[in-house]
Amino acid sequence: MVDTGTPGAGEVPGQVTVGLEVSQWPFLSGEADDPQMHAILTVGVDGTEGTGRGPLLAQVLAVDCSGSMAWPPEKLHAARQAAVAAIRMLPDGTPFAVVRGNEDAAVVYPGTLGMARADEETRAAAVRAVHRLVAGGGTCIGAWLELSRRLLAEQDAPIGHVLLLTDGKNQHDERMPLAEVLELCAGRLICDAWGIGDGWDGQELLGIARRLHGSASSVRDEAALAAEYEKLMGRLLAKTVPELEISVTPMTGAAVRYLKQVYPGEAELTPEGGDSTGPRRFVTRAWGDEFRRYQLCLSADPTGRPHHEDLQLAVVAVGVPGGTDVRLPPPRPCVVHWTDDPALSARTDAQVDHFDLEFRLAEAIVDAREAFHGGDAGLTERSLGRAVRLAHAMDSDRQLARLTALVEIEDAEMGRVRLRPGVRAVDFEHLITESSHSTYGPASDLSTGRGRGAGAGGATVTCPGCSRQAPATARFCPTCRHDFRGPS
Repeated sequence: MVDTGTPGAGEVPGQVTVGLEVSQWPFLSGEADDPQMHAILTVGVDGTEGTGRGPLLAQVLAVDCSGSMAWPPEKLHAARQAAVAAIRMLPDGTPFAVVRGNEDAAVVYPGTLGMARADEETRAAAVRAVHRLVAGGGTCIGAWLELSRRLLAEQDAPIGHVLLLTDGKNQHDERMPLAEVLELCAGRLICDAWGIGDGWDGQELLGIARRLHGSASSVRDEAALAAEYEKLMGRLLAKTVPELEISVTPMTGAAVRYLKQVYPGEAELTPEGGDSTGPRRFVTRAWGDEFRRYQLCLSADPTGRPHHEDLQLAVVAVGVPGGTDVRLPPPRPCVVHWTDDPALSARTDAQVDHFDLEFRLAEAIVDAREAFHGGDAGLTERSLGRAVRLAHAMDSDRQLARLTALVEIEDAEMGRVRLRPGVRAVDFEHLITESSHSTYGPASDLSTGRGRGAGAGGATVTCPGCSRQAPATARFCPTCRHDFRGPS
């Protein structure tokens, strides 16, 4: 677990402790058209285990029962087994319901528009109801989430969670538009979305997960789904801090552009509070013993500000809405150092660099998917080659291993690859969801509040046009203007 600091005065043994660090490269050019300061905030929570707090969860299991789930029969069997595995893990007293989803949505357990409380009898009854699920109809994911929202709204549990499974695209969106439902659900529940079979849309699942602060995942082997549900439920049941609030207070001449979660996956954060020049509050959901990373973007105005010294640009703090016995870290500054030295202002923080590379890698994978669907094998290879080059620049063996399922890598640094024979459309969907789970990035140390990667200059790659080194985040070579997005 992340070290959130050594015990200090006033700390109570067994108390939940929160840590905060800010990693940034402070040097900006005062001549830039739109100066922006990017920083990575790392927030860690420790001590939730053994506190005596019970689970804070209310759980809805939304199971796709559209007609496509009928074949092959292993799909619906795996969906039933996974739902049963999750139900059996629910502690006594946990509110829960099972929703059958097709072009509509219906509560199949407890059978009324409400939720049951888990105990030996209700878990057994829910298992019997799950085993009676049959496939038929279309797919309207918005209807499933809207029913889940209504169910969870009646509960007083601090953490409302939906575990959603689908094997197809959202073909009946007009019945209950997903985009509208996501706006209604945002901030009211968390959703983890899973794909099974070969007809689902990875981008669609990512959109749900990012808006509702969950994750998008998939299984290649239906038989693995039950074990994955058990792992997910284990993590959920360990979360005992319902919310943490990150507040950013900009100084005069600064404004908050955005704050977004970048690790362990990307999630949208909607600010609360005044306009961008005043304090902004961002609520994050459902914490156990874990850490997450967020990218903060601030605009800055050098007019009338002194150069060649560190100036406070904003103050970042973490709090608990409603107050609790959680031990919080002191606020941390985000600074700027206006400089005329282009060698300083051209560099970036290593952690910011890392997550920019991950974002661009995800873009390359989506481009490859679109090219594959369009029948353009050459563009598919070039897009996957770009993804390989970025993964190599990140030094990410995990991302490279995922990509080798689709391509044979001839030269990772140059991005030369060859599409493997037999690649299917669903392979790109799996790659999209797998790559949405971020890698950790440069090392950090919450005990000191400083990122050890804070002074790094960022990764570089060899330009295939002129063989000079270029920043891995560059879209064009600064020497010969080679387009890194095009063919090598």
